[in-house]
Amino acid sequence: MGDESVRWTVLVDKNTDIDLRTHLAQRGMKKGDLSKFIEDAVKWRLFDLSLTEFRKGFADLSEEEAMALADEAATWARQGGKR
Repeated sequence: MGDESVRWTVLVDKNTDIDLRTHLAQRGMKKGDLSKFIEDAVKWRLFDLSLTEFRKGFADLSEEEAMALADEAATWARQGGKR
């Protein structure tokens, strides 16, 4: 976690709680592991949502156009991001 944490109060299904706590306990759960698991899950979900939005934004491109755009972006990044 970062330097500054906030406390959340969340409600989850009892079976979800049991499944997660069982999973963590089987792996030697330590204090703070539940919070770390939730933070990681939220970050992955936000990444997945962002990736989905990104893909929708480029859905009209052909594979060749997408590859050309990716190559251009990689070249730009290798040159230090300057135009």
